[in-house]
Formats: sequence, C-alpha cells, structure tokens
Amino acid sequence: METVITMNNLYLIIAVFFLSLSSSIWAIKPNILFIISDDQAPDTIAALGNKNILTPNLDRLVEAGTSFTHCFNQGSWSGAVCVASRTMLITGQSVYRAPKNKAYLDQWAHAKGVLAVDEQEPVKLWSEVFREAGYRTFLTGKWHNNTYAVERGFSQVKALGAGMYETHEGTKPKLSENPGYLRPSPTRQKWNAWDPKFHGIWKPSVRDLQADGKMGDFYTVEQHSSQLFADHAVEFLNNSKKSEAPFFMYVSFNAPHDPRQSPKSFVDRYPVAQTKIPPNYLPEHPFDNGAISIRDEQLAPFPRTKKAIRTHRAEYYAIISHMDEQIGRVLDALKKSGKADNTYVVFTSDHGLAVGSHGLMGKQNPYDHSIRMPFLISGPGIPKNKTVRDMIYMQSVYPTTCELAGLPIPQSVDFPSLKNLALGKGGKGEEIVYGCYQDMQRLVRSQTHKLIFYPKLKRYQLFDLVKDPHEISDQFKNPSYKKIKTELMQALNQKRKELGDGLLSVP
Repeated sequence: METVITMNNLYLIIAVFFLSLSSSIWAIKPNILFIISDDQAPDTIAALGNKNILTPNLDRLVEAGTSFTHCFNQGSWSGAVCVASRTMLITGQSVYRAPKNKAYLDQWAHAKGVLAVDEQEPVKLWSEVFREAGYRTFLTGKWHNNTYAVERGFSQVKALGAGMYETHEGTKPKLSENPGYLRPSPTRQKWNAWDPKFHGIWKPSVRDLQADGKMGDFYTVEQHSSQLFADHAVEFLNNSKKSEAPFFMYVSFNAPHDPRQSPKSFVDRYPVAQTKIPPNYLPEHPFDNGAISIRDEQLAPFPRTKKAIRTHRAEYYAIISHMDEQIGRVLDALKKSGKADNTYVVFTSDHGLAVGSHGLMGKQNPYDHSIRMPFLISGPGIPKNKTVRDMIYMQSVYPTTCELAGLPIPQSVDFPSLKNLALGKGGKGEEIVYGCYQDMQRLVRSQTHKLIFYPKLKRYQLFDLVKDPHEISDQFKNPSYKKIKTELMQALNQKRKELGDGLLSVP
C-alpha cells in the first residue's frame, strides 16, 4: 500500500520536528534561581563557621556548591546602600557608571536628582538578557529600583515589595515623630518582634505585573513578607513543571533588614542573655565617619549598650533563621519540579551590616562586616562543598550566569564573569577591591590589608587583616607598615582613575 503525503501532513511533520528540536534546545539551557537577602553580614551561615545561628537550608546550599567567602559590594552614591548595590546588580555597571542610568533607580533617587537625564548611558539589564533569550523571567520581593526596569526585564511579577515598610500602631506616624521609624525605639514603646500589630514586615505593601505589562497598584497583605515571597516562588516552580522553556527567577527577601521581625518560635531560639556581642563591639565609633546620624544608626541608643546589641543581634539571627526556612521551601519546590539538576542556584545579599560592630548599627561604613556578604552558587558542574577565598564583587553574578547559560555578556557590563572560578577551572578574583560611600569614605582592600580614607576628615585607617581580621587596631601611624601604606595609597589612586571617581586624589 502506497503512502501519500499531503501538504497538510507535511506541515504537521515539520511542526512536530521543530517542536521536538525546540524542546531539546530548551532542555540543555540551564535555569537560574537567584535568591537575595537584604543586609546580611558575611558571617551569618552556620556551615561557614557561625555556630551561634541556625541556617539548615543555607547550609544545604553550602554543601551543594561553592561558597565565595570574600564577596564585596563596591559602594554607594546614596544613603540607601541597597539602591546602589541593586542598581549595579541589574545593570552590571560599576559604582560610578551605574547611577548614570537614572531610569533604573528608585523614585527616591529620582527625586534627589542623582544625575541629569542627558547623562544616562544605554544598558542591557540582567533579566532583559534572559528574557530576550526566551527565558521565562520571574520576580518576587524587594526591588528598590524603578518599575521601568521591572517591566522591561520580567514577564511575570508577583508581590513586588517596596524597599522598606512602615512600622506603626494605629495611625501612621510622621517620620519626624518616630526617628527609628522601622523599629520603634525601646525608650518610646515596648517592642515585640513577633507582634504583627507593629506592621512592618508583618504587613507588606506589594503590587503585581498586570496583563498589559505594566505594574498595578499597591495592595496590603496580612502576611510576613518572607513567607509571602516564598509562597509566590513556590507557586512559580510548581507551574514550571508544565513548561519546557527555561526560567530565570529573582527571589528577593526583605529579611534581615529592619524591622527585624519574625515569629515568636524563631525569636525564642535566641535568648538575648545568651547572644554574643561581636568581638569588635564598641559603645561608640571613635569618630564621626559621615554617617553617624543616619537612620540606621538611630535604631539603638547612644552609646551602644551590650544589652541593646544582644537584643538586636538576637532578632537579627531570628529573622535570618525564619528566612532560611522559607528558602528551604523554595529549594524543596525546585527539587519537586524535576528541574533542580539543570538549575544554577545563587544566594547572596546586597551588602552586610554592623549590628553593634565598631559602635555602629548600619551598613554605611567601610568595615568588612558591612561591605561583605555571603555568596553561594550551586548547579551543573559546580564543585560541591568547596570554599573559594578569592575576592569578588557580588554584581559579577550577572555576567557569570550569562556565561553559564551560554548567553553573550553585553558590552555595557563592567564586572567580570566568575564562570571559571565557580566551575573550578582556574581564573582568579580581584587583587584589590574598591569601596566607597558617597563623598565620605573610600577604601581599597587586598587579601591581607585594608586602607580607608575619609576625604572630608583627611583621615586614614590601616588594618592588618591577617593579624587583625576584625579591624580593631589601626596601624596607619605604625612605621612598620610604611611600605604597605604606600602601596595601598597608590592602589587607591589607580582604582579611582579606573572607575571614574572624580572626588579625590590621595596625597
């Protein structure tokens, strides 16, 4: 019997062929699950040495992949360090180039007029690269950049959160009446981190991407933000079982940013009296670094008492443990989706936090507890349970994931890819990292030493990081460090020129 192939049958055969080819192509494209916390110091993961905190799910990621122990944020042009860090993250551009892309900054930055509109530079956003490559791009959680960037880079957005949430009881107070507005001062009213009546993270205001591709209006959810964002991430992963297209997920927790709120069961895990103060605890910072009066520093009394610092650190650990549980839910959903083996998982934070170190509470300072953060990566080809001490910038995750996915890195990206380092195939990190905070602080750091310069004070600090990892003893005037001091001053000038810092010239 002779088979006759009609034109309709031919079209059907061709369609099936290309469908199967498309499916096979998608199958080899890895997924990206990016999880970012807010204000998480580098020493807050149990598996990396902190025996005072419970983080079983972050420990899972440590065991499943490679941990970069010396990951840094390059600095900030604004008081809100989150804005700068996240703008560099989504643009891939360095600290003095990123703010030229004013369209991608948050509304606060717009109002402050960071730079003139005519100074904007063309840039390809991180999620935009994956979206144009056919990835389903998903976002939930804190953004802290303009919604223009959201609409441009993501195909699905659920519960996009604001940078910060108010904390109040009853009628919203004026900020001038509540100087510690995201955590009522203990001297003004009793504070219970587990009490939803204080709102904050317990009552987030969020919004979704609408069918027309535009962000909708804000609405309020009576649910802890960490649980809310994890819920949406889990839902997306559950629905991903039905799709062959690869995904790019951006899951962004507000935790452990203040107000450091979590359920009572988590707070109870960390009795205040048993919580250790940091080894570099001081009642007050030795001098005004330019950010002593900023909001973050007003969250604890002056001078800092050991009880206040223990209380803050206990709540800090509690909210990290609660977030860790939500991360575990996301990781479990990824496994159940059947896509875990073909997914790169990256966990990091936008910067660190002092929480009592050096007499400080915030991140607007040049010490390692504030400029460093965790950086964990796992996935196909990534060595398991490995630590890398090379110095890197957190924002290198953009070009790294591009290379791992076989996508071209846009020419607008400044930060280098960590692909070879992550895969254990050689490469090296930064010999010198640079950091800044507005016009008040500059730093360069090697693996062994750090030089800090305060331009307005004409003051320096020099720390021997091998002998003094907690940056307690200033060696700037020690003649034994003359050679190191000279080398680091030269390095600071060189980095200033390379990055386009027009503020200062080190004498």
